[in-house]
Amino acid sequence: MKTKLVLGAVAAAVAVFSQGAFAQASSPTRAEVKSEARKGAIAPAGEATGSVTPGKASDKTREERKATTKADRSSGKLAPAGEATGSTAPGKGSEVDRAARKADTKAAVKAGKTQPAGEAATPSSEKPMK
Repeated sequence: MKTKLVLGAVAAAVAVFSQGAFAQASSPTRAEVKSEARKGAIAPAGEATGSVTPGKASDKTREERKATTKADRSSGKLAPAGEATGSTAPGKGSEVDRAARKADTKAAVKAGKTQPAGEAATPSSEKPMK
C-alpha cells in the first residue's frame, strides 16, 4: 500500500513539474514579443479579423445630408423617430357605443357567461362557481 502511495505521489510531482518546463520552453521571451510588436506582425487585441478602420459609407458631406433631411421633413417623407413600425395615430376606440356594451354585459351576466368577481379564470366549458 505504501508503494502505491509513493509511486502516485512521484507520478503527480513529475506531471506537475514537466508541464511547467514545457510551458516555459515554448513561450517567447519579452524581447521577442517587443520586437514582433515593433514590426507590427501581431494582430491587435479583439475579435476583428479584417480591416480595423471602418470604411467610408457616405459620399455626401454633412451639409448635403442635413439639407436632404430638412427637405424630406418639410415634404412629409421623413419617418418618425423611434422603433415603432405600425401606425403612429392613436386608435379610434370601440365601434360599439356605451349603451350597447352595457346591454351585452347585462345579458352575459344573466346567462351566467361572465366570471364572478375575485375568481380565477375557468375554461369556458366549465360552469362558474357560485
